[in-house]
Amino acid sequence: MKITVPVLPVTFILHFGGKIDVFVSSFQTPRVGRFVENIQQRKRAANVRIAPLTTRPPISSLHNAEFFDDGDPNAKAANSNYGELERLKLEEQRLSALLTSVRQQKLAVLRSRPLTIGIIGFGRFGQFIAKSFTKYGNVVATSRSDYAALANEMGVKYVHMSEMERLVVDEDLDVIVLAVSIVSFENTVKQLLPYLKKRMDKRGENSCPLIVDVLSVKEHPRNILLELLPEECDILCTHPMFGPDSAKNGWEGQTFVYEKTRINKVLLYPAGNESDGGNDDAEESFMDDGGHSRTVHSNSESFVESMDRIERFLSIWEEEGCKMTPLSCANHDAYAANSQFITHLMGRILGAQGLQPTPIDTRGFQSVLKLIENTNADSFDLFYGLYKYNRNSDLTIEKLRASMDDVTRTLLRTELKEARDK
Repeated sequence: MKITVPVLPVTFILHFGGKIDVFVSSFQTPRVGRFVENIQQRKRAANVRIAPLTTRPPISSLHNAEFFDDGDPNAKAANSNYGELERLKLEEQRLSALLTSVRQQKLAVLRSRPLTIGIIGFGRFGQFIAKSFTKYGNVVATSRSDYAALANEMGVKYVHMSEMERLVVDEDLDVIVLAVSIVSFENTVKQLLPYLKKRMDKRGENSCPLIVDVLSVKEHPRNILLELLPEECDILCTHPMFGPDSAKNGWEGQTFVYEKTRINKVLLYPAGNESDGGNDDAEESFMDDGGHSRTVHSNSESFVESMDRIERFLSIWEEEGCKMTPLSCANHDAYAANSQFITHLMGRILGAQGLQPTPIDTRGFQSVLKLIENTNADSFDLFYGLYKYNRNSDLTIEKLRASMDDVTRTLLRTELKEARDK
């Protein structure tokens, strides 16, 4: 093999029996000479051209080196990746440092203008999300029960539900999160509606906060919000796929599903249909509530402000470590029927059998008991809501029944065949 290295010291790449050995030498030239002499006495000796030794070459120099084997026409191609791994590692380090810097800048921007977030429904889940929200902004909560003392301990301002008008009209809210049950969602929105209109009359039509739902079903709240809210209200439909039990140690790695449903009076659909951020003059084409195509110029002040507010809110979940998953409400419900709903369904069915631990439990049975414990710890309202307000749930139940019948028939056929064969 012949080697030409433009910057020294000499780097030997010796080809023996299809294997490439790499040596980076810091020897003095006489010692290098003796080393090469010894190598050349071996079988399939390599021809090595040596230049005077100075300092170790940078990787960029090795990229320009020419490597070839007199007896192997494919050697040049085989050696073309020499130094590539080290270059990629350096690039990985550079990108990692850049990512860290960008995340620090994002966090600084997020905290430079903190959001004021109103939470309607300060039960277990409302308290759960408020705890993290307080790290990034101001939180004002309301509920039917008296949680004033608890809220104060968390750094949350508390307003009783009987004073919702004061919360919605007088507070400088950027976002309102509806953290109520599925079955009470529609009534809550109807109760909220007159106060939103009063706020807009008092502060202007662009004063409506971003409205966010966090329900475990998505098409149901989406349809209600689009039907009832003024078109000036931006809508973000979300589903944190975790709760106080599954994420008691933090949100890192937990899935957060969201659909940017309506921004600046325009219905974004399907979700995530956003412009190329590289074009400052890009335009957005969406469907409005009437099904007509509309275009929004991304440089319009109202659009930029609306998008910025949504991104700031989403960044809270992202900074807490969530796996951010943009997904249309329709697709979410189709997936959830065959994952979340069937999990709760099986837990409830098995729980109804009254299964108890035994002295000889297998790990599989322990997993069954854990499923029963986790699913039955949630309220029946949640389970009922997953069923009633997801149009895919009936099909999931039908498939489960059919599968039960198929398995039972297979057992009976096998038993009958065994009896006949005796």
